[in-house]
Amino acid sequence: MVLCAWKKASVDVKKLLARTSFGLAGGFVVASTGSASGALAEPVEAKKLHQHVTALCCWLGLWETLAAQAELRGLSWGAGRYGLGLSVALVLGKRPGWRPLAAMLPISLGVQLGLAMWRRRDLNPLQQLAPGVYRDRSITRLDLAAQAGPVPALHIVPTGGTQAAVCVVHGSGGDKCFYAWRLVEVLVQHGFAVLLIDLDGHGESPRAQAFPSIVTSVAGPLAWLQAHYGWIGLLGMSLGGAVATRAIAEGAHCDALVLWVTPPRLRLSRAAYRRVQLLEALRIIRLPLVHLFRDAAPQHIVAAWQTSGIRAQIGTWDLFDALDLLGSLAQIKARAPRPPLLLYYAGRDAVVAPSSAEAVRTATADWSEFRRIPGASHVSLPIEQAVIEGTVAWLGCARELGSLAAMNVAPTPHQSNHTQSPEQARDRHHG
Repeated sequence: MVLCAWKKASVDVKKLLARTSFGLAGGFVVASTGSASGALAEPVEAKKLHQHVTALCCWLGLWETLAAQAELRGLSWGAGRYGLGLSVALVLGKRPGWRPLAAMLPISLGVQLGLAMWRRRDLNPLQQLAPGVYRDRSITRLDLAAQAGPVPALHIVPTGGTQAAVCVVHGSGGDKCFYAWRLVEVLVQHGFAVLLIDLDGHGESPRAQAFPSIVTSVAGPLAWLQAHYGWIGLLGMSLGGAVATRAIAEGAHCDALVLWVTPPRLRLSRAAYRRVQLLEALRIIRLPLVHLFRDAAPQHIVAAWQTSGIRAQIGTWDLFDALDLLGSLAQIKARAPRPPLLLYYAGRDAVVAPSSAEAVRTATADWSEFRRIPGASHVSLPIEQAVIEGTVAWLGCARELGSLAAMNVAPTPHQSNHTQSPEQARDRHHG
């Protein structure tokens, strides 16, 4: 089969090149006045064109093969069927020189991207969060009761049901679906139900961002989860982490708390904010984020960035001050029992200063597990595969320890140590 594909690709490409070369040659002959220099230029130009087209096809074959091997459907135009055959057939035929290869390298990247965007134009990851019944999950759109008014939510339940759920709270300017598809996928695979909610002033929420009412947009959904599940995890990103922590400090219940890149306070001048936006835009270009193309074409990854913005009665900087993350953590820390706490911060965060992350770490030193991802930025951390998998593995361990405690079973030393690396947590969970 592979040899047939090679031969077919080779024949097709050579026919194309032959027609192209013949057409060019004919054009030169017609344009020529019969001079010797025109006759000599004809085969030289045709040969150059042939080499450049061959080089382009070699690169396209390589890119297509790599995309197929890495299962990056969003970067593939032929589902990997022709990539290897095209490259090998062309190289075994007549190899282009290094100069045509170098010249066509940047062009081939643009052509590969353009072909993939056209071929995979229907590969939209947000469709994975559309309400409906699927092979491994069901998704329901809900409006959950809260003190300040209904909270829009998506309730995702693994096929067969579960007794454990995780409430996910997005960051400032986002919404319940904001790059959430991969996190949802991993949570469902590990047996968790998921509740995605819109904070006040975001997404489909009918209310403006205001304090203290925004706290009820987390407390209300947590109360709903408590009535339907035996174990509840709470994950907050940036602003969502500050709101979630305040809700727990004021009496809402969760069995495990996770904060991603949540600053204790945030104050940026207009110039500093523009600089932060530029730095974050540059730092999001990271090789580990290539996994996004498994589910999405490039244009849909960009489109997923667009949200409805913020409708606010209180500014984001003032809201962080009012939520008082460190004060909320101190209140929770003083309780017995208190939920286990996992903290993730980014090593190249242009929004949360290293001193801010260290302040949170110091305030929770004898309680939390602190993890820093060296190459991640504020924007990239929530979509880093290592962060998602590490968080879900940690939640699995926390759930297991909670079940043991509920049964009054003393955990083994290995089970009682929830402070472990992402790799250890993942191995422990799958084991």
